[in-house]
Amino acid sequence: MSGERHPIRGALPEPGPDHPAIALRTILDDQGAVADPALVPSLAADEWLRIYRGMLTIRTMDERLFGMQRQGRIGFYGEARGQEAAVIGSVAALDEQDWVLPALREAGAAIYRGLPLRSYVAQIFGNADDPGLGHQLPCHPGTRASRYVTMSSCIATQLPHAVGVAWAARISGDRAVALGYMGDGATSEADFHVALNFAGVHRLPVVFFCQNNQWAISTPANAQTASKTIAVKALAYGIPGVRVDGNDVLAVYAATREAVDRARAGEGPTLIEALTYRIGAHSSSDDPSRYRDERVTEQWKERDPIARFRLWLLARKHLTEEADRDLRETLDGEVREAIAAEEPVGPPPLRTLVEQVYAEVPPALAEQLAEIEPLPRQKLGGIHQ
Repeated sequence: MSGERHPIRGALPEPGPDHPAIALRTILDDQGAVADPALVPSLAADEWLRIYRGMLTIRTMDERLFGMQRQGRIGFYGEARGQEAAVIGSVAALDEQDWVLPALREAGAAIYRGLPLRSYVAQIFGNADDPGLGHQLPCHPGTRASRYVTMSSCIATQLPHAVGVAWAARISGDRAVALGYMGDGATSEADFHVALNFAGVHRLPVVFFCQNNQWAISTPANAQTASKTIAVKALAYGIPGVRVDGNDVLAVYAATREAVDRARAGEGPTLIEALTYRIGAHSSSDDPSRYRDERVTEQWKERDPIARFRLWLLARKHLTEEADRDLRETLDGEVREAIAAEEPVGPPPLRTLVEQVYAEVPPALAEQLAEIEPLPRQKLGGIHQ
């Protein structure tokens, strides 16, 4: 009838508390203990130690490079402190032929897959050794050799790209899987819908990995979605959603490996939500104390993913206290050496501003370049202007 209002009788029934998209999958508790050893992924000791090294590399880089930004030696930095298990636990589940489509906090995944530390530091400085010749914001590395695609600062845009990579793998008969990272804020973007919908319809070999660190810059997760979890959003697209403790590297690895194996077997995509917390600022341009209760941050520091994994490694005798100290000293030395080698390197040639864009530089740009090339170039700390 015209004008008749039909009341909503209630929301659709939600999955139960034990559903994988609702329950938080955990293997390793906050004290580094495992309740059910049968759940521990079957990896050799050296593989677990490589994962631990990858996590410590992120922590070491972040502590050193974030401090350098505060000293004015680099222009920008975005750290992954507190999220190391989510980054390395997920990327470690990939095979060599797989692709990584990162968001802001996955640089450690690039290094884990083979990006030389000096190349990453050069990218931070934007110097002449930077493969991108300083034409990209810091913390935006890329490595074709390791199949790690340079990220875009526009959130969620990498998700359709991940679907495109998976689609190309399907067409070419390649058995590669694409791993597309995102933060919780990206799930509010249209690209998230486009990517999951298309991948679900065509059952593409892609894994969507959300690092839910509970803050999209200054927007808390509960202010941007009414969904009970982020993983549950997957069900609307006809694909599995899995929620995992993002500070538990064992659980992250296990969930990602299952999703990767499923994708490679032709069973389609999976959305993984890794619940973690952004211990630091969104970036060096941010002050989180202005919008969040830092007492909560202190509580999450007690759930440090490196500390709990270290306890498990020690208990399993994969690691000793002495070996741990040696590893930390080695990593600190490697980061310091990379910085010492790259900080004095000069800026890329000015001509690359146009020559890397045009095969034949337009006359108007060539004229402008000729005018500014003779001008002196200033240097402020490690930042060339």
